[in-house]
This record gives sequence, C-alpha cells and structure tokens, in this order.
Amino acid sequence: MENAIQAFSDWLGAVGGVVWGPYVLIPLLLGTGVIMTIGLRFIPWRKLIPAFAVMWKGRRAKDGHHGELTPWHALMTSMAATVGTGNIVGVATAIMWGGPGAVFWMWMTALFGMATKFCETTLAVKYREVTPDGSYVGGPMYYIKNGLGSKWMWMATLFAVFSMVASFGIGNLTQTNAITANVIRQAGGDLSPWIMAISLLVLCGIVLIGGVKRIGVVAGTLVPFMAVIYIIGGLVILITNLDKVPGAFAMIFSNAFTGTAATGGFLGSTMAMAIRFGVARGLFSNEAGLGSAPIAHATAMVKNPVKQGMLGMLDPFLDTIVVCSISALVILVAGEWTSPGVTEAGAGVLTAVSFDHALPGGFGSWLVTIGLVLFAFSTILGWCVYGERCVIYLFGHKAALPFRIIFTLVVPVGALAELTLVWNLSDLFNGLMAIPNLIALLLLSPVVFKLAKEFFADPKNMTSDD
Repeated sequence: MENAIQAFSDWLGAVGGVVWGPYVLIPLLLGTGVIMTIGLRFIPWRKLIPAFAVMWKGRRAKDGHHGELTPWHALMTSMAATVGTGNIVGVATAIMWGGPGAVFWMWMTALFGMATKFCETTLAVKYREVTPDGSYVGGPMYYIKNGLGSKWMWMATLFAVFSMVASFGIGNLTQTNAITANVIRQAGGDLSPWIMAISLLVLCGIVLIGGVKRIGVVAGTLVPFMAVIYIIGGLVILITNLDKVPGAFAMIFSNAFTGTAATGGFLGSTMAMAIRFGVARGLFSNEAGLGSAPIAHATAMVKNPVKQGMLGMLDPFLDTIVVCSISALVILVAGEWTSPGVTEAGAGVLTAVSFDHALPGGFGSWLVTIGLVLFAFSTILGWCVYGERCVIYLFGHKAALPFRIIFTLVVPVGALAELTLVWNLSDLFNGLMAIPNLIALLLLSPVVFKLAKEFFADPKNMTSDD
C-alpha cells in the first residue's frame, strides 16, 4: 500500500511538472500577462501611484456601495492567501536552483502579472452575483458563466472543482504542516505536534466559522502587521550591510542572462534555469493568473469594477516586488546561499540562516519563523474564502457553512501527517485551475480593455467615490 501511494505521488509530481513546465503554464501565464499589459496600454505601470491612493480611500465603506467587504479588506483577504510561504521558502528555492538571476525573472513575472490581476479583478466585480443570503460571489466561474455564456459552463465547473480541491491542499494542509514543522524546529524539537494541531484547530475555527466578514477583518489587521514587521527586519539587515547591496543587485541582473557559475555549495545554473525557477516561483508566490484572488475581490463594496481592478494589480507588486525582494536581497547579502551545509538542509533553512547571519542572538531565525507562521495562517484564511465560493457555485449558498466546518476540521491533519502526496496533488490542481481562467481572460480581454479605456478617459473617475 505504501509503495502504491508513493508511486501515485511520484506520478502526480511528474504530471504537475509538465503542467507547470516550460510548455504549458509558464508561456501561457507570461503570454497572457504580456497581452494584457499591452492591451491596457501599460495602465498597471502608469497608474501604480494612483492605485495606492485608491487603496487608501477604500479603507471605509461608501454610501450606496454594495458588497460584503470594503475594498481594503477585499484586497487584504486576497493578499492573505497570496503572501505566504512562497515569499520565504519560494524565493530561497528560486535562488538555490536558478541562482541570483532567478530573482530578475520573478520581478518580470510580477510586473506583467499586475495586468493579469487587474483584468481578473475587474471581471470578477463586473460579473459577480448575489446569493439569496446576501453574499457577493464572483471569480472565474462567474465571469466564465456570465461573460462567455452557457456553452462555456463546463469550463466554469472545471475551475470551481479544481479550486475547491486546491483549497484543501495548498490552502490548508500544506500551510498547517509548514507552521507545525517550523515552530517545532525553532523550539528545538521538544514541542508535540498534537499541541500545534489543537492550537491551530481552535485559532482557525474562531476565525473561519465567522465567515467572510470576520476573515476580512482579521486579514485586514494581520496582513499589514506581518508584512511591515518582516519588511522592517529585512530593511534593517540591508541598511546595516549597505555596502553589499549594490553587489547583490549586480548579481541579479548579470546572472539573469548568463546563468551562475558553481561556487561553494552552489552547483551552478544556466540562463534557462534562472528563467524557469524565477518564473515558476514568482507565479507560485503572487498567483497572478490562477484565478484565486478575484474570488476575494468580488466581495468588495465598490460600484466601478475598474477601481477594484486597480487594487487587484497591487497584489503582485506588494507580494513579489516588495516582500519577495526583501527575502532575496537578504539571502544574497548574507552570502549563505553558497554554503554546502545550508543548501543541503533546504530552502526554508536558507532564509532563516540568512536572517540570522545579520541579526544576532537568534533573532533573525525567530523573525523568519514568526513571519512564516503568520504568512501561512493568513493563507489558510484566504483560501477558505476561495474554497467556500467555489462550493457555493457548485452546490448553492447553503453549502457555505458546512464547507467552513469541514475545512476547519481538516486543519489538524496537516499538523500531524507527512504530506508529500498532498504537496504534489496541490501543485497539480493549482496549475489546472489556472488553465480555464487564462482562457477566459484572453476571451474576455476586449471587455476589460473597453472598461479601462472608458474609466480613465474621464479624470473625475479617479477622485469620485463611485
């Protein structure tokens, strides 16, 4: 039986490798981002600063605006799922396998991903629906259904099924497993996994059973707090090692096009490896194109879908350009990425050791552990919303509470079990859910281009409360 499970896990890993490889998702995701960026006339880049102003104004609900969460809380719920272990472990993995040049390709993925997220979010608000109990539901399954018509309903159903399955894997079991493993490691191995399992069950239950509004409030507090603490810690390291920062940037830009020679414990990488691991880890981190984030943004109290689209495009910028860059620069400045002992121990250890290298007394390791725990916990909250909305689409609004209860009860399993099979299953279904979403985005792109053109043609739209 054990051999059969291992064989199935290996098969899932191989299929997932093909889906996430250079011939399926990487060109499809990047290609969609490039098409959207050009079609939008580079609005996500040109309107970046105004988007922050829109975000700030969106902290409070406006009269006459319908939805469940303020635009700010909708963005934070989305970022709760996006800002996760990928910002710590994913960046280290990209550097370990693709060299410093992989960071450049992560940046490129985020820059073009901003346009993808803009389109996803705009469509999610435009085509959202209201359930009998007053919940605002949207996302790829709804803009496929309402934007493309009945002949594409099969694709909407596929997305909802793939996303629902993925929510239990990448959004639940793997996150609780990462939290448990890192806390036990930081505690010296003396902490029982059962204590972690029960603690996580209680904490998640308190938040998740309360529904999307409680999740939004918690995310609106937790996400900014954890991001600011992590960023401040990273900036302290970079400021105290300011003389090494230019060299880190030089490595990123030069190795992006030449690869990285073998040095110390690093075995070397080619330009192709830098692109592959940079793009793959970047996409895994900011989720642009997966179709997950627009599910949260569809709950926003906003009249004009383009305004929420502006908040959606901030997600990849804040996640990858800001948070992931902090992790990457600290790793490169610390220089531990070439240490044989660290590279053998794994990516999660690399980030912790790099922070510890510059922050004495074990503080750096604690900072990374706390950051990873909070990031992973917030991911659980965000993905519960995603899974719930998919269940509502498939089975109706009455299935929402039972789903949240089941999702909460699954939490302890991740704290107690080995999850190689779950990781591979999650990776595969995460990739599968992106395919129908990207097809829908390309087909509906003229709708977004038209809405954006009309919105930005009138400067008053940026200052009004509509």
